[in-house]
Amino acid sequence: MYCLFHAFFCRFSIQTFLRTQVMIYSIQEINQRTPRLLPNLTLGYDIYDTCGDVSLAIRATLQLLKDQSDPQRCLIPASINSSLPEPETKVVIGERYSELSIAVARVLALPSVTQISYASTSEELSIKYKFPTFLRTVSSDKHQTKAIYELVKNFSWQSVAIVGSTDEYGKYGTDSLRELFRDNNICVDFVEILPDTFNKNCSTARHLLEKIENSTAEAIIMFTKDTNVQIIFEAVIEKNLNRTWIASDTWSTSSTISEMKGIKSIGPVFGFIFRQKEVPGFKDYVTSMFNGTTNNILSYQVFTNGSKDDMKCNCKNKASDPSCLYCHIDHDESYNIYMAVQVIAEGLRILLKCNNQSCERTKFTAVEVSVFNCFRTCQPGQRMKSQNGKCCYKCVNCSSQESSYGNDTSCKSCANHQFSPADHRNTCVNKTDEFLEWSDPFSVILITVAVIAIIATVAIAVIIRINCGTPIVKAIGGCLCFLEVVSLLLAFCVIFTFIGKPTPNSCVGIPVFGISFSICISCILANLIQILVGFSFDPTVSSTIKKLNHPVAVVVIISGVQFGVSLAWLIVLPHSPVEVPKEFTILYQCNMSEESKKFFVATIVYNSFWGLVCFVFAFKGRQLPDIYKNASLITVSMVLFLIIWIVFLPIYLTLEGKYKPAIKSAAILISCISILGCHLAPKCYIMLFRKEINNQNAISEYIRKHYERKDLSVISS
Repeated sequence: MYCLFHAFFCRFSIQTFLRTQVMIYSIQEINQRTPRLLPNLTLGYDIYDTCGDVSLAIRATLQLLKDQSDPQRCLIPASINSSLPEPETKVVIGERYSELSIAVARVLALPSVTQISYASTSEELSIKYKFPTFLRTVSSDKHQTKAIYELVKNFSWQSVAIVGSTDEYGKYGTDSLRELFRDNNICVDFVEILPDTFNKNCSTARHLLEKIENSTAEAIIMFTKDTNVQIIFEAVIEKNLNRTWIASDTWSTSSTISEMKGIKSIGPVFGFIFRQKEVPGFKDYVTSMFNGTTNNILSYQVFTNGSKDDMKCNCKNKASDPSCLYCHIDHDESYNIYMAVQVIAEGLRILLKCNNQSCERTKFTAVEVSVFNCFRTCQPGQRMKSQNGKCCYKCVNCSSQESSYGNDTSCKSCANHQFSPADHRNTCVNKTDEFLEWSDPFSVILITVAVIAIIATVAIAVIIRINCGTPIVKAIGGCLCFLEVVSLLLAFCVIFTFIGKPTPNSCVGIPVFGISFSICISCILANLIQILVGFSFDPTVSSTIKKLNHPVAVVVIISGVQFGVSLAWLIVLPHSPVEVPKEFTILYQCNMSEESKKFFVATIVYNSFWGLVCFVFAFKGRQLPDIYKNASLITVSMVLFLIIWIVFLPIYLTLEGKYKPAIKSAAILISCISILGCHLAPKCYIMLFRKEINNQNAISEYIRKHYERKDLSVISS
């Protein structure tokens, strides 16, 4: 039994001849293999030369499907059996160019004849609802255009130019490149789309040459077929232009271009090729195919290397030694042709349930070939995956970041702001925005606490103002306590910047908190120094502390350093909001780069250091005759502050997600409330409910009794 399939090749050249020989060799190898891969079945073939022309390709396709293309069939009444007769041809290999493959694929889809291309890379051919029976043994241009972008990024080129063409290969490749460069802020100096009628003498060629000559692009990408590139390079060589070129797969390995006279003067060329592999046994087949004699078709001679009298082949310089045919074998398209034949044979073996002796079936239809096994029709949201490194495929699900209509060897990546739902993997939907919303329960708690704290702070400020001249106000720093209240008020207001969708203005929360809290800490430290100077009668300690007893200077210096750090942070590394794509959401947060984290840590460590200094001074002064217990209460507040930030800092730096600013807000709230509650609130209680001790006589009496108790303790001991 013969199984016919056709192959399309274009333009006779030594490479084209070798590609046809690869197909013939692959078919013969399957037919003659021992044991037979397909017992009782012989693969046959026809080869058509389409000359790279769409019209000729369609004519050849209609010729092999002539029973289906009879226009008179359109006149048959619907009541009569109108199903298309089974085509003798079951599979078509080719075309090479995407433009031709697209035209052929539209025709072959009608009788469901499978088409396998060995070189057509256009992304359009991946659309399965348009080309349901098209397959290929080469990856699509989606991967090549990404690779070109990565090359440009690797060299840090900021501007490129693109030369494409109106055919599907050049059109889709150019559009994809423009989109990639636009999305990644790479300038495209110019884009030139070559018409079908492009030739050396046309106005487009002259216009393009002027653009290349005047362009400031750091690299020129030639995403078009080799014939167009050859015309352009002839003019470039003639003009003696030197540029950096990027070659797409259609011409990167073209010997016609690489052997052009003067080609080395055009400048460096970066080319992209498919993974190459040698067709097993094909080199020996080529070297022996004419048995050392000349051939009427070719002016080439084929020699073997088995005898001393044989001519040695120099494959490193094919131009000077064109006699060796196998030197011209390309190992990318040739291997892809070989794989196409292997795919057909393996698919038929499984379809017909063949073993080494026989096949359970001997007849099959073109439709069965197109949908079975190696050509399994995958469901939407699935892609075909190679099994065990071979060319047979199984269907696997696309990931949540990909979608597919099925039947392709790859899934389409969703945009960064989209994902593919589990129940609809054939579509991409927009991700939901993720940030700490105002209605979130955590936000409501933070807002409530912050509002209460602000009201309490304002009330404390009013009470202090009313009792401004009393001893207790002087004991907590006098005028400095108003600055302390204002700094706490500002810190509480900062809480609102961490809730809601981040903006450039709301992202200044941490630097502002750093400044406000350093002012608060410096006021407390200045107050502690005043207490130590006022109540310590140790001459050594007193003289040392007196040198530091300059409240304004203490506040200005400590808060001034923090102000400088925060200002530098805002200027050098602006806190602009960023979008962080997650699997199903887009997280909006303030930019926290590695450099920003260093500023953040410096801010927290700096305030914590002065908090530790306050703790030391407060702990030292807790035994002094302070009727209002300033030192003791400040000790408690500083301990709380230090514990909070020691626990918070590692959590904050490792935590991810929308609740990161909530944790930050909670730490700020607790820190500020501890100071408000331990340092200022008890004094307000005294001003309101213990007025009898808010006078100088009470203070003097307390000091006298303190030292009397101390003296009695010394005498008794």
